[in-house]
Order: sequence, then C-alpha cells, then structure tokens
Amino acid sequence: MGAAAASLEVAEVEVFYGALQVLDRISLAVAGGEFIALLGSSGCGKTTLLRAVCGFVPVTRGRIAVSGRDITDLPPDKRDMAMVFQSYALWPHMTVAQNISYGLKLRGVDRAAIAGRVATMLAMLRLGGLTERRVTELSGGQRQRVALGRALVINPQILLLDEPLSNLDARIREDVRHEIKMLQRELGITTVHVTHDREEAMVMADRIVILDKGRIAQMGAPEEIYNNPNSPFVADFMGAGNVVRLRARRLAEGLAIEEGPNNDALTLAATKLHDRLPQSGAIVAHFRGEAARLHAPDAAGDGDLVLRGRIAQASYPGGVWRYSVRVGDDHFLVDDKRRLPVGETVGIGLPVDALHLYVANP
Repeated sequence: MGAAAASLEVAEVEVFYGALQVLDRISLAVAGGEFIALLGSSGCGKTTLLRAVCGFVPVTRGRIAVSGRDITDLPPDKRDMAMVFQSYALWPHMTVAQNISYGLKLRGVDRAAIAGRVATMLAMLRLGGLTERRVTELSGGQRQRVALGRALVINPQILLLDEPLSNLDARIREDVRHEIKMLQRELGITTVHVTHDREEAMVMADRIVILDKGRIAQMGAPEEIYNNPNSPFVADFMGAGNVVRLRARRLAEGLAIEEGPNNDALTLAATKLHDRLPQSGAIVAHFRGEAARLHAPDAAGDGDLVLRGRIAQASYPGGVWRYSVRVGDDHFLVDDKRRLPVGETVGIGLPVDALHLYVANP
C-alpha cells in the first residue's frame, strides 16, 4: 500500500488573521517522499503554515500546489491529505479497528477492502492484538499509532503531522519518533511535520525549515543547519546559546579578535570566516557547551579562543557535569566529564570550529 510520492509547492504564501500578518511570503518546495520538519517557537507561524497547506486556513496571497496541481482554493476534503493531531482526535466509543477504518467508510470503500487495508495497517503499526480494544484503554503511544494508522490507511498523497508527539512522555516519544520515520520511509509518503522540539526535528527530518515571525529563517539538512546556522537567532535555537561579545579587526589573512578583560587575543584564518562579518567592530560568537573545554586559566589549547572565569554552579544531568561559568558579567554553560569544585578559576577553551560568528546588534 502507500500513495505515490507527491511533491508539494508553497509559493509566496501570505496569511492574515484580521490585520495581523502571520505568514509573510513563505516559499517552500518539498520533493516527493521527502520528510520536512517545520521548527520554531510558539507563534512563529509553523502551525498556521501546516493548516494553510491542508486548507483549514485561507491563504490571502500566494499558491499551494501538489505535484503541479493548484489546490490553493480547494476545501480540505479535496486535497488528498491526512493530518495527525497533537490531541489524537480519536473516537472514544470506537475500537482500534473502527477508528482506523473510519475514513475508509466515509469514502464508501466496500467492507472486504476495508478489512484488508485495516489488517495491513494494524500489522504495520504493531497493533494487531488490540483490534477490538477501545482507544480509551490504550496508552498514549498506542493511541498515537492508531491516529497515524487512521491517517495512512486512506493512502493520502501528503501526510501532515501537527506536533503529534508532544503529549507523550520522553521515553515513549523517542520510540514513536523512530517508528514514524521508519514507516514514512517504508511507505515513501511526502510528510510535513510541525514541532517545537529541536532534537525531534533533527532525528526525523530530511530537511528542517526554521520559522521566525512568519518567515523562513533558514532551511536545509539537519547537519547543515546545526553546523552552519546563518544568524544568531538560528544559532541560539539550534543549541548554541552561549554568546560572547568581542571586538575584532578584519585582516587580509583573516580576523584578529582583540584581547578583552576576560579573553586572550586570537587571529582566525580567512577560511573560517564568512561574508556576514564586518571589516572591524563588535561581533558575537555563539557556541555550545559540549564544544567547549575547561582547563587551567593559562593552559590554552593551540588556536583556541580562551575565556577566563570562575565556576559558579555545578549539576549532573548524566554522563557529564554541567557547569555555569561566570565570565565578567556573563554566565556560560559548559559540559565536562570531570567533577570540579564550585568557585574554581578556570579557562574556557573554544576551538575555532566551535564558534559561530556574527555582527553584533547595534
């Protein structure tokens, strides 16, 4: 079973809620069989974009097409899409099999065909032993599988996932996200997934689209966005939340970071730079705590940017110690396998490859 891999095109789409613009000229092309994650914080427009694609929200301007067919003005039931909701949206008085078969009955599929397709879906979702059980008797993970089965059994061209895992606990969520991804690959169905969870987007999606205030902030493969965020906003959202304010001068051979009250001078090779940096002036460097190294204040690593500070707080989330290091008026979170005393003076060594550099806001 499984629908043909349909492509999806969103071109210059704008959506308004009254006078408030929620989507601002969004353009996105999803290849057939591709898994796209729409990632962003609350209010960024990701759910509105998903609902515009499926027809629940009218488009003010722009175009939406599936495999070249314009569906912008079609009602939701004519778009050949299926959505899995955060709330599951299952019928509590129905059994597992009845919930999964509901969409087929609405479409007038004959009883024998329904039985065959539901049986196939139950086996695929590992729900075979729960066929006659009411959904109110299921766990959260099982309910989510039922909701997924109900969406997939109608063979939609596009599968839309609206934060379907946010109601599950952490352990079950990790299992279900891998199951959904494996099923999506097996069926080859084009999928758009809304989430606010960075790790969820990273492990499930072929490409990530980060939204901010109704616009696309960056779009690309998970490793590309993680390693090369194009702005301070994206760097922060992708986990590089430590921010160092520096002053620098552009040189022919690279960038000279000036010595400050809490950092040593350092020259970066031109190959480590990008065009967004100024010729000289204030810059910010974003970095992740796991990319830093703690050492004695004067034991700098070769080519590292070194910040000097004092451990202000320590915690143990598992596997490593997490330290809050005070550097001047700032605090940075840094991971280290060693247990170090609070109050100890340390150096934070930052390899050049761990730094994401940007022009400082005025």
